[in-house]
Amino acid sequence: MVKPVGARSLHNQVVHELGQLIVSGKLAPGEGLPREDLLAEQLQVSRTALREAMKVLVAKGLIESRQRTGARVREAVHWKQLDAEVLAWRCASMPTDSFVEQLVEMRELIEPGAAAAAARRRTDAQVVELKAAYDAMAASEDLDAWAEADLSFHEILLKSTNNSLMVSLFSVIETALGTFFLLSARNAGNFKSALPHHEKVYQAVRRGQPEVARKAMLDMVAESRANIRGTGKTRP
Repeated sequence: MVKPVGARSLHNQVVHELGQLIVSGKLAPGEGLPREDLLAEQLQVSRTALREAMKVLVAKGLIESRQRTGARVREAVHWKQLDAEVLAWRCASMPTDSFVEQLVEMRELIEPGAAAAAARRRTDAQVVELKAAYDAMAASEDLDAWAEADLSFHEILLKSTNNSLMVSLFSVIETALGTFFLLSARNAGNFKSALPHHEKVYQAVRRGQPEVARKAMLDMVAESRANIRGTGKTRP
């Protein structure tokens, strides 16, 4: 059932409401949306606001709109999976095992190479920033503080590649990574269990050891996968 949206930024609220329903599966692929006049009435918005929202959802690949058949939900293969809002909606309806596994694979493909590149190209100032993020992780007293510092560590690591495309990538996957780190830490028993892996990555980057950094990051991702699957070792 589509619920009315609030008064704040109407077309954005419509995008959010319908986007979450689609990504969560409550509106299934192939399912048709109500006629424009009926949908606008259900959402309690103007048809103008609804049309603007539908344009956004079409651009994100979530729906297709045809003159005779109206708007329909598209299969997930057509979604702009790295769109920040689509990722946020997927994370909000998380965790599905398949999506978590995709996140693990994404990390395996991106982060070890990024760690190696950072070890080759980081500046002295970036080493200082990475150490500060590590220290914040070590000092964290609760899961939320840990997750925030953990995300900062990985952001600085990607920036330390000094590859503009890699730096831009973080802004795209930030929500997904943040959700992943929180899930991993929550399942670890001791949320600081990954701290030794982060120290190894930091030290390898500081010392300019690309292959050591790569291996340390691979080990970190492997432990995260084990934590989320419930097969990780709990450290005291």
